[in-house]
Amino acid sequence: MTKVLMVIMLTAFALISLMFLLMVRVTDPLVPRAMFGVLSTLLYFPSGAVYPRQGFPAWMQVISAADPFTYAVHAPKCLLLKDTGMAAIGGDLVFLATFSIVTMTIATLLFRRTL
Repeated sequence: MTKVLMVIMLTAFALISLMFLLMVRVTDPLVPRAMFGVLSTLLYFPSGAVYPRQGFPAWMQVISAADPFTYAVHAPKCLLLKDTGMAAIGGDLVFLATFSIVTMTIATLLFRRTL
């Protein structure tokens, strides 16, 4: 159970970091609504949640490899459906943590503090 919670926490941090990065310079309050819906859809389909990644064309597999949703879907599948251990999800956790740190660092550097 702790492994699943760790995956959920890292996934949440990765997605929040991505949203911070995308919204750091947005001035119009309506833009985030539109972007979140479109971005969720675009990240969900190549993640392997609906269709196995092995069946994707080569260009979509490249997108899938950089998609944080892919790792957020793979880790719970391994833990809950296949009953595997940390060795099977270690790469997923490393990717999600690295993605989170990189995107949050870039968002922090781009952030302008103004009132």
